[in-house]
Amino acid sequence: MKVYGVTGWKNAGKTGLMERLVAEITARGLSVSTVKHAHHDTDVDQPGRDSFRHREAGASEVLLASPRRWALMHELRDAPEPPLAELLAKLSPVDLVMIEGYKREDHPKIEAFRAVTGKPLLADRNATIRAVASDVPQPALALPCFDLDDTAAIADFILQEVGL
Repeated sequence: MKVYGVTGWKNAGKTGLMERLVAEITARGLSVSTVKHAHHDTDVDQPGRDSFRHREAGASEVLLASPRRWALMHELRDAPEPPLAELLAKLSPVDLVMIEGYKREDHPKIEAFRAVTGKPLLADRNATIRAVASDVPQPALALPCFDLDDTAAIADFILQEVGL
């Protein structure tokens, strides 16, 4: 499986870019899965639901299945967060895995950048960032720079980078 990331500061447009890229790339006939890293305590389950109650009772894993989808929830129970490579190994094979977040991991990435965040470019100090998708021109940048909304061009770049 090919892997490519979208990274950037909070409110820089990562999720919107991911959503547009997944739609664009799948429309081209390729299969895509995503991994989203959250820094905060997040839960895909809801209190009171049976699956939530199973986890609260102490289950290590709960697999929730329905006619439309299934989800496997694994409780770490104070164990360390698994490395990205271990999580990727759990995915079914696809053409491309798009990863949101994981700034410090070693996979290639494009940085989503919005000037309104007031944060500096990550690309200046992160060699895994191969391009920037920005809402403002970046004339001093030595990397390719795309308009944040030019989804087709960004998809072309990523697919060329991974050889798809």
